[in-house]
Amino acid sequence: MKQIIKLKRAYDPATPDDGYRVYIDRLWPRGLSHETFHYDLWDKQIAPSTELREWFHQDPDTRWDEFALKYQSELESNPAFENLKNEIAGRPMVTLLFSSHDRDHNNAVIVARLLSCGQ
Repeated sequence: MKQIIKLKRAYDPATPDDGYRVYIDRLWPRGLSHETFHYDLWDKQIAPSTELREWFHQDPDTRWDEFALKYQSELESNPAFENLKNEIAGRPMVTLLFSSHDRDHNNAVIVARLLSCGQ
């Protein structure tokens, strides 16, 4: 069975076809309440390190490629990433939730790519 991994902003409404929803940022999404934000797992441990996140946000327009490489390296040495793979194994649909306004340049893009490569 092929697993489908989708990406969605935390601010987008939850839908039944989201499957298992995993929020993968370290910080709570600004402006969302615990009552209205629906997720199955909040995996803070696979978020980029604070240092990497802050470095990237200083100049996201020119640092994306380097951020992607550095974050991938962090994930490859992070036991929490292996734990996430085990947690979602066997789930046909997984939606990775992120807070960034930029849908194309955020940590979820990297996580999804690495999870898809491992299938």
